[in-house]
Amino acid sequence: MSTSIRNQLPGTVAAVTSGAAMATVRIRLDDGQELTSAVTAEAVADLGIDVGSRITALVKSTEVALAIGPVEGLSIRNRLAGTVSSVTLGPAMAIVKIASGSVELTAAVTSDAVTDLALTTGTPVVALMKSTEVSLVTD
Repeated sequence: MSTSIRNQLPGTVAAVTSGAAMATVRIRLDDGQELTSAVTAEAVADLGIDVGSRITALVKSTEVALAIGPVEGLSIRNRLAGTVSSVTLGPAMAIVKIASGSVELTAAVTSDAVTDLALTTGTPVVALMKSTEVSLVTD
């Protein structure tokens, strides 16, 4: 499958909690980190998602927020710690690459955010992704 989505994180389904309309799918990434995806219960059934299934989590780079310290009091469950591996600064937007475990994440943030957070190669960060922004593809 070819896609413009930069963040493609392979893993295994660790848990599925289904409700009447929506479900949460907990994914154990290949490096042991975990992500949660909130998708429709219909999608879980249509894709045959079950515990132990191989899956790839997809997250658009525009849906990755960055923090430079511990984050408390926030509903965002997906928090992957990492280190900035590169910054490509543009006039309005920037692309920030983050090494997190065995995966590389891409975040598209404003250039002002890069400046305000003093993001440079080697800066420790936390990548934040809402579970509703994590799409799933079965392998």
